[in-house]
Amino acid sequence: MVRVMALYGASTEYVLHSLIWLVENNEPVSSLDLAELQDIPAAFMAKLLPKLEKAGLLVASEGVRGGYSLARPASEISILAVVDVIEGRKSLFNCQEIRGRCALFAEDPPRWATQGVCGIHAAMLRAEQAMRHELAQITLADLAGQVRDKAPPDFIGDAQSWFDTRIKTRRGGAVRKNKSLKNKTTITRSS
Repeated sequence: MVRVMALYGASTEYVLHSLIWLVENNEPVSSLDLAELQDIPAAFMAKLLPKLEKAGLLVASEGVRGGYSLARPASEISILAVVDVIEGRKSLFNCQEIRGRCALFAEDPPRWATQGVCGIHAAMLRAEQAMRHELAQITLADLAGQVRDKAPPDFIGDAQSWFDTRIKTRRGGAVRKNKSLKNKTTITRSS
C-alpha cells in the first residue's frame, strides 16, 4: 500500500461537504446538524465554521433556529477562498537551493549554477499556480450543482426535510436528548 501525503487535510473536505448543504438551505444550519448528517466529528465542525465566519464567508445566527448561512451567494465563493481560510496559504514546494551545494563546487558555487529561479522550483511554482487557478474557478454553487445532478431526484428534498425536522426538534432540546439516547443504546448494545 502506497501512502500519499495530502497537501490539504480532512478539515478542508469536511468544510466543503458541509458548505454544499448551506447552498441548498435557506435557513441557518447548526454545525452539529452538518456534522451529524455527514457522520463527521461535531467538535471539528464547531472549530472550523467560526473561521469561515471570521473570514466573511459565513454568517452565524443564535437561538433555536440559529446556525450558519452563506454570507454571500454560493456563486461568489470559490473553493480556493475556503481552502485558504481552513488550511492557510500553503506552498506546494519549499525549495532548499540544493543546486548550490554540489560537492564539485566546494564552498563557492559558480554563478551559472545559482542564477535565477531553480528549474525544479519554477516547475513547482507553475504547478501551484495552475492548482490555485483551478480552485479559484470552481465555486460552491458549482459543487452543489454537481451533487444535485448526481443525486436521485428525492435526495435534496429528503435532506431538506431532515434539516427541517432537526430545527423543529431542537426547539424542545430533543436533538441532544435523542443523540444521548442513541449513544446510550449503542453503549448498552455493545456492552
